[in-house]
Amino acid sequence: MIKGIGIDLVELKRISSWKEDKFLDRILSDEERKVYETITHEQRKLTFIGGRFAAKEALFKAFSTGDKRANYQDFSILNDENGKPYVVSIHQTKDMMIHISITHTDDYAMAYVVIETL
Repeated sequence: MIKGIGIDLVELKRISSWKEDKFLDRILSDEERKVYETITHEQRKLTFIGGRFAAKEALFKAFSTGDKRANYQDFSILNDENGKPYVVSIHQTKDMMIHISITHTDDYAMAYVVIETL
C-alpha cells in the first residue's frame, strides 16, 4: 500500500551559489560527501547536489508526518552498481519500500519518491 508520494524540482542556478562547505555539510551525509568529493566536473557536482537536495525534499514530502526532528543528513541517497538511486535512512524504515527517481537537465534537478508499506 502506498504510504506517501513526494516530488521536488530545484533550479540549479539558484543553488549554484550555495556550493559552500556549510551548505554541503547540511545537505549531504558523510557517504554522499565522499561521492561528491570524487566528482571532478563542476556541472556534474552541481547536478549531484541539486539531485540530492531535491530527493531529500521529496522524501520529506512523501513522509509528511510532520516530524520536524528529521533532517537532511538522516538520509543518504546512493546509487547501486547500475546507477539506480536508493535511500539509506537512520530512521526505522524496515517495513517500507522507498522508490526514488532523480533526473536533471542543465537547468533543473527533480526527484520523485513513492513510499510503500510492506
